[in-house]
Amino acid sequence: MIIREITGYLESIAPKAFQESYDNAGLIIGDPEATITSVLITLDVTEAVIDEAIETGCELILAHHPIIFKGLKRLNGNSFVERCVIKAIKNDIAIYAAHTNFDSISGGVNSMICEKIGLTNVGILAPVKDQLLKLVTFIPDDHLEIVRDAVFSAGAGEIGKYDKCSFNTNGTGTFRGGESSNPFLGEKGEFYSGKESRFETILPRHLKNSVINALIKSHPYEEVAYDLFPLENTLPQVGAGMIGELPGAENEIDFLSRLLTIFECKTLKHTYLLGKPVRKVAVCGGAGGFLLSQAIALGADIFVTADMKYHDFFDAEEKIVIADIGHYESEQFTKELFYEILIKKFPNFALRLSEVKTNPVLYLCQR
Repeated sequence: MIIREITGYLESIAPKAFQESYDNAGLIIGDPEATITSVLITLDVTEAVIDEAIETGCELILAHHPIIFKGLKRLNGNSFVERCVIKAIKNDIAIYAAHTNFDSISGGVNSMICEKIGLTNVGILAPVKDQLLKLVTFIPDDHLEIVRDAVFSAGAGEIGKYDKCSFNTNGTGTFRGGESSNPFLGEKGEFYSGKESRFETILPRHLKNSVINALIKSHPYEEVAYDLFPLENTLPQVGAGMIGELPGAENEIDFLSRLLTIFECKTLKHTYLLGKPVRKVAVCGGAGGFLLSQAIALGADIFVTADMKYHDFFDAEEKIVIADIGHYESEQFTKELFYEILIKKFPNFALRLSEVKTNPVLYLCQR
């Protein structure tokens, strides 16, 4: 297998365009054209994980958290990041991170958390904005279906659970070709008037180039007229956190106790209980404090996340219960997620889940 085949498939599911601005998802170390025989899947990259890759013959490490977040000014082994990078390069081990882009999609990290808790009717907690474009173009009536299908095949026309969405109206198009033109209809130098269809559809911003290329390639005109308009609509399948419903109402203590079991938590921090049944649950793997107001606004009874700061707990204001289960604990099933995604696409390829426990946080409990 070539590294690019694996990373390209992952990015077709969770495009790097969906990662947060601070993130560093993608191929961090290695040649995308290199041939590999196996992949080691982990949450974090540590020296122990790289040693495991060396021992098991895995030439690619697929991690959730990027080993490099900030630029490295030197590589002298003074930090664990530098030592990891040096060891990986010396042993021809590539490292790829699928981070906040996989946090941001339906079917990603937060979907796995919802699945483990048993939530139904799930959706994105805070859908992203400014990621949609409207395409408007004009096509001769007898070529409308050909062009429309090409544009849809490139990824345009999806709205929620529907695809091939468009609006089409009939009208009259006019043009006159110059001396160097080669018009599909009419004659160069002569004014032409003919029936055309105005075709409108929607597309995610990261697919703009592929959609426009498909439009131009399939369109019969030598010069294709089209407009792209930015939209303020949210992209409902992409965003931060998720929210869903329990099959039946649960007691607060019973629900928190179930979280301890599901996520194998040594401890769990939470706000004051409200004495209400838990029906609607918001989740965000990793640090989710920025989504608290959204969880409250959507009527969640409890918000399951991690890395909440002291003062963030005050912001619950007895409107919601916050359950901080720990960063590692909330995202530990990401390894399982990556494995399930890749094994379906590449059933005969060697995939290995790391056996290294990378959680850097330990707990001392009173006896």
